[in-house]
Formats: sequence, structure tokens, C-alpha cells
Amino acid sequence: MKGFKGGLTILAWLLVQVTFAEVRLPAVFGSHMVLQRRKPVPVWGTATSGEKITVTLASQTKTVKAGKDGRWRTTLDPMEAGGPYQLVVKGPTNTVAFDDVLLGEVWVCSGQSNMEWPLRMAANGEKEIRTANFPQIRQLGVKKAMSLTPKADLEAEWTVCSPETVPNYTAVGYFFAKQLQKELNVPIGLINTSWGGTHSETWTSRAAFEQDSSLRVIASRLPATYEEVTQRGRDRLLKLIQDRQGGLPTAADEQIWAKPDLDASSWKSMNVPADWAGRGLPVLDGVVWFRREVIVPEGTPLAKATLRFGSVDDRDSTYVNGQLVGSSKGLDPRAYVLPEGLLKPGRNVIAVRVVDEGGAGGFMGDPEKMRLSIGNTDLPLQGAWQYRVAHVFASSYKPGPNSHATQLFNAMLNPLIPYAIQGVIWYQGESNAGRAYEYRKSFPLMIRDWRQHWGDEFPFLFVQLASFNSANGNSRQGSTWAELREAQTMALKLPKTGMAVTSDIGDRDDIHPRNKLDVGLRLAAEAMRVAYGDARAVSQGPMVEGMTVAGNRAELTFQNTGAGLMAKDRYGYVRGFEVAGADQKFYYAKAEIKGNAVIVQSDSVAVPVAVRYGWADDNGDVNLYNREGFPAVPFRTDTWKGVTEAAKFENQ
Repeated sequence: MKGFKGGLTILAWLLVQVTFAEVRLPAVFGSHMVLQRRKPVPVWGTATSGEKITVTLASQTKTVKAGKDGRWRTTLDPMEAGGPYQLVVKGPTNTVAFDDVLLGEVWVCSGQSNMEWPLRMAANGEKEIRTANFPQIRQLGVKKAMSLTPKADLEAEWTVCSPETVPNYTAVGYFFAKQLQKELNVPIGLINTSWGGTHSETWTSRAAFEQDSSLRVIASRLPATYEEVTQRGRDRLLKLIQDRQGGLPTAADEQIWAKPDLDASSWKSMNVPADWAGRGLPVLDGVVWFRREVIVPEGTPLAKATLRFGSVDDRDSTYVNGQLVGSSKGLDPRAYVLPEGLLKPGRNVIAVRVVDEGGAGGFMGDPEKMRLSIGNTDLPLQGAWQYRVAHVFASSYKPGPNSHATQLFNAMLNPLIPYAIQGVIWYQGESNAGRAYEYRKSFPLMIRDWRQHWGDEFPFLFVQLASFNSANGNSRQGSTWAELREAQTMALKLPKTGMAVTSDIGDRDDIHPRNKLDVGLRLAAEAMRVAYGDARAVSQGPMVEGMTVAGNRAELTFQNTGAGLMAKDRYGYVRGFEVAGADQKFYYAKAEIKGNAVIVQSDSVAVPVAVRYGWADDNGDVNLYNREGFPAVPFRTDTWKGVTEAAKFENQ
């Protein structure tokens, strides 16, 4: 028996040696991949220490020895576009071969949900899918993953664009690739590594934060393990609830919360509609009750009453005067017809039990859609509601991609480096809007970080936030989204950057505008300018460059005017401009195009001091373009204090 055990030990040792002897490559390499043309192409992997590895592609053969840690890397010489080829990697005990390999242009597609958004859910997606036979376009779809430390590999697979594979391609990336393939007539490879709802900080490395004096604190607070993250999150959330309402209720407590005679004087209040994460309940998945009193005027005919909400995330059970009137799940607008006799003149109580299973939670949508309609009478319901937390789900403190910085860089980007690429297209910022002022630093930091890790100052193209009524933000009360757009514009100071403006193709009621075609086309136009040096075509919209004041009129001059300025309006009216005097109060302005300038004025402002254009969460009314069809960049000429200057990123 003792000898048998020894035999097993020797056999296990031999198996380990065979395993380590096998040549392996990370998942970024695979059949159907696209390799970057006209650049050195790194190829790397693992094997047993000291083993000789041979890499062959077309007429090239490179040899390299694995280091003491078993890692090896070699670099193929630049090649022109072409293929299909076979990439063969051979070691002493095994050979790895990848078929149908093309040389062309490789672009990383990254960001949050608007980059992740699949073609099947885009406008005209089904029609596009039916004809999407483009074998020269390929995508590497990176599986979502998180890590507190840098990883060497990930889960991913290369696919060839066809009606069967393309439905889950990034829609923005697909339209971008389709246009580039048309312009360049070479294969296009997309590396889709994106995750909805994520902050830029999670896509940035620890080393980058450590090198920045103002953001170094982010790196210093990173935890060592996910167990630590979970415990810390749980303790913090339960303490918040203890401080806010004295802890969680019992089951018996919750049973009476719909009753109209409940004493709710100790309940806190928040303004709705809005994601409750921004109203005092960050990272809460669970159950929250909302209550509101409504006074029905005496003499109001009480027949045909309907209670309306824009939408509720994720599901609700709604009570009026203690009686359940409806339950729904999903983001469809609510419209609950009330039974006759339920309402009464004077005080009535609405109670809504909201269950959120993940992500955003609470009342969503247009504030104007929150109302109690009684015949021809509409009683508005937006504004302050009382609330109380009833349950906390474990997902509230389970680690997520935004729990701490660096996690997606570690798991979904680091394993791709140093795969040769032409550049990056990026669509993100919605989740950073509350910290827009800080984004002035964190976004350029991320761009420089990626370039530093790749060792290449590659083109970095990004999408400016589209119009969306996030929180009714505007010049009067401040706009986080306008400030985020400003921070994105400021990032154009970095070399080899480009921006696609999308204010005109957003949706005020949907953070995910379905028109991904124009986004992709505008990014492709910027790629032709920034990455491929096509100086003939205009790819940018007008950008303000100066302002002069004469009397009550302000004259704004622009660059990137192309063949001239124009307003997309059948009557020629220019919309979206505001003007303010020294009192910092903004008024809508009359605007007139004069050559490559715009003249603005308002009867309410005697001496203009500042002009703003498209300065609102929902800025879809803007209509200034150049004649090539590119929209003007939203801007402000003032530097007055914004609403996000004090907000800072905090590890959870």
C-alpha cells in the first residue's frame, strides 16, 4: 500500500509536468480573429520554463523561450491587410492552431450599457440583422468578470458577422465597423468589453490612481478580498438604515403601512421620480414603501379616477386608502383605474410598495406622468413622498462592478493587453454624471492609463452623452449631465482623441436611445480623421471659440463650421441658446446665424455676460449644425460654480 501511494504521487507529478508542458494562449487569440495590420503583433502565452516556442503566421516564423515563470512572448512583424491565414504556435509537446485569421483594423469597444447595447435591440435592428452577412467583420465578445487584482486571461470568443451571430454584437460597434469596412475595404475586428451601469473608475488601473495626487486616495482604500467588500457593504448599509429609521421593521409593522390612518410622521421624505440611489439610499436592493397624501377638492366628481406613474423599477403594489388597486412589474407606465367610491373629498392616502431586485430602484420616468386623474381634473404627484425601507436584499452589499475601482480593468481589460489594436471607441459617462467635475480628471486619467499599459498612443474616440431627462437639470437649477458633457469635451485636449456629439439623437424618457446607427457613423467619421488622417472630410460639429458683446447682443464664433452653419428647422429658427447677465440668471435667447457666427440676445438681459447652448440634462431641442450634418458641441462661456464640484468617488 505504501508503494502504491508513492506510485500515485509520481503519476500525479508526471501529469502536472505534462500539463505545464502544454503551450497555451489567452482567449484573446482564437480562430476567426482579426490581427492589427501595419503594426507589430505581440503573441504570448504560457508553457514550461525554458521551453522553445515557435510561432508561425503566413511567411513569418518567430521563436522564443518561456521564462522562469512559464510565460513567453514574441512579436510578429507588421503585415498588410489580408488572409485568411493560420496562426500556429508549437511547443515540444503540443501545437495550437487558429484558423481563418485575418489582418485588418482592430478596435476595442468599451463603456457601459449604451456600448453594450446589442444590435437586436437597436432601431431597425431586426431588419439590419437579416442582411448582416459581413465575413470581414468579426467580434470578440468578452464575458463579464470582476477582480480586485489584475488577471492574465478572460472568457471570450471570436465570431464572424452573420445573421446568426450579429444580434448580440454591440450595435454601436457594428455600425462603426460596417462604415469603416466600407471606407477602408479591409477586415474589421471589434473587441467588445463593456458592462452596463459602470463607472469609469472601475475601468482604470490601480497604478493610474497611485500616480495621481488628487485621486490616490481611491487606490489606498481598495480592499484585499471580496469577503471584506461584502462585510463592509453590509455593515455600512445597515448602519445607514439604523441612522435613518431605527433599523428594519418586523413583518407585523409592514402589514399596516398601507393603512390611511398610519402615523408616518417619523418617515423620511425624498423627491420623486428619481433613482433612490441618488436620494439617500445608495446601493439598496430591497423593498421600500412610499406614501403620499392627496387632497381632493370638495365638489370634484369622483367617478372615472385613474392613478398614473411613469414607471416603477422593478415592481410595485399600489394602495389607495388602504385598498390594493394594482400591481405591475417592469418599466411600462402604470395606469390603475380606481374603484368607484374609493376616493373621497379631502384627504386620501396613496401607498406604494416598491421591490427593487438590482440596479436602479424607485419611481422613474417623466414627472408629468405622475398624477391622479379624476375626470378632467389632474392632481400632480411628483415631488416629496415619505418613504421607509422594509427589506434589504443580499445583493445590496454583494460586490458589484462599481463596488470598488479597478475591478473591470483587472478582469476585462488587462488580459487583452498587449493585443495589437488600432484604437478605442468608448460610450460611457451616464454613471459618472453625479461626479462630472471629477470626471475632468478621472476620464483623461483612464485614457492615459490605457495608452500607457499598451505602450501606444492609439486613437481614443468617445460618445458625448445624448439628451435624457435624468433629473430635470438645466441652467436654472444646475445639470449634472451638462457638466459631464463639458468634462467630455475637455478631454479633447488629449492628443488623438475624437468625440461624437449625440444631443440630437437621444430620448428624453429613455437613457438608452435606440438610434445606434448615427452614433456608429459619427464615430467612424472621427476615426477617418483621427486614426486614418483623412483631412478631406468634415467629422466634427461646430465648437464655440469666442464671444464678443455689443449692447444687449452677444456674438459667438465657431470652429469646425465646414461649409457653413445651419439650423435644422423648417423656419430657420435656432434653438437651444440661453443668455445671462451679471446676476447669473439665464433666459432663453433669440439666436441668428451670421456667417460662421451666431448672434444671441434676450429682452430680459440688458448686458450679456454668459451664453450657454444645450445646457440641460435633456438638451434635445438643440438644432445648430454645420452643413455637413454634424451637430454643434454643447457649451457654456462662463465658469460659474456647478452642482457636481464637491462630489467625489468613494469605494463602497
